[in-house]
Amino acid sequence: MGIDVIKEAMFYEKIGDDRVHCGLCAQSCRIAPGKRGFCGVRENRGGDLYTLIYGTVSSEAVDPIEKKPLYHFHPGSYVYSVGSIGCNFRCKHCQNWSISQVCLEESYTKDILPEELVERALFSGSKSVAWTYNEPTIWHEYTYESAKLAKEAGLGTVYVTNGYMTPEPLRHIAPYLDAANIDIKAFNEKFYHDVASAKLAPVLEASALAKELGVHVEITTLIIPGVNDSPDELRELSKWVYKNLGPETPLHFTRFHPQYQMQDLSPTPVKTMNEACKIATEEGMKYVYMGNVPGSDRNNTFCPNCGKMLILRGYFDIEKYEITPEKTCPVCGENIPIVGEYVGAKKVLNEDEY
Repeated sequence: MGIDVIKEAMFYEKIGDDRVHCGLCAQSCRIAPGKRGFCGVRENRGGDLYTLIYGTVSSEAVDPIEKKPLYHFHPGSYVYSVGSIGCNFRCKHCQNWSISQVCLEESYTKDILPEELVERALFSGSKSVAWTYNEPTIWHEYTYESAKLAKEAGLGTVYVTNGYMTPEPLRHIAPYLDAANIDIKAFNEKFYHDVASAKLAPVLEASALAKELGVHVEITTLIIPGVNDSPDELRELSKWVYKNLGPETPLHFTRFHPQYQMQDLSPTPVKTMNEACKIATEEGMKYVYMGNVPGSDRNNTFCPNCGKMLILRGYFDIEKYEITPEKTCPVCGENIPIVGEYVGAKKVLNEDEY
């Protein structure tokens, strides 16, 4: 870890006896001297709070934007994706636990400062930059500076997030953040407490605020059998998204596969996935998608008015795109909420080509 990645943190206050209160996320940590916050990457040094991961990258890839998943944001484009270390959740089913739940000193990382990040994104042919893989909220100092430079270079900017940020940091980065896939992990506080060591309410608040601030928002919920899959809960979730984010908000239900500390569970039945999509549609959601179920029609985009298939997707690619340049259905003229233009196939560079 290079010395240049240790920077004073934003959004904290001193509370006496050299203790600090971190206000970046809803964990709201009070941190004693020499200690770190819940995320493991913000440390109190002599009464000042520092981020330990400015420019610290654990993971980097060029992904299809559909993999985030973002289905209504620059469809068909590639996104330069980076992740760091740490998280403000403790999800028992985390698929990226090897970077989110490990000690910084025991991790293999490299330094990519904001200027280089933008250069690498442009050279890769990507349309956007995404902060993903672990939780970008705890990387705020880096993502904020990088997002400003990315926007100046004509790149889109994306968060893939658990939504646990507080209002002030969200307002701070929102002018430079184009899109966010926010993971509403369940629609009950018990799940958040028992499975993620967090709370639901701040996630809902941040989701609504992001929408209000003009960020393109798509929602993902991983459906775990016997844990967050009751029809009543899925209906309440759908009603909340409809009321607070709008019926045109893309809603992604993703199939669970056993991971990390929840390997004793079975994969989500496809029947449950179909029922979730049916419920959300009944509640007025116009664009409901099903993830991790190859071959499902629910991976495609249909006109909510006439039923015309508008976007046919493979696993993470677009096989057919039939939305007009005016972003309407070619059959009935329904307006289709797509941000940006369809990009189509581009060459993806391997890491050794950067």
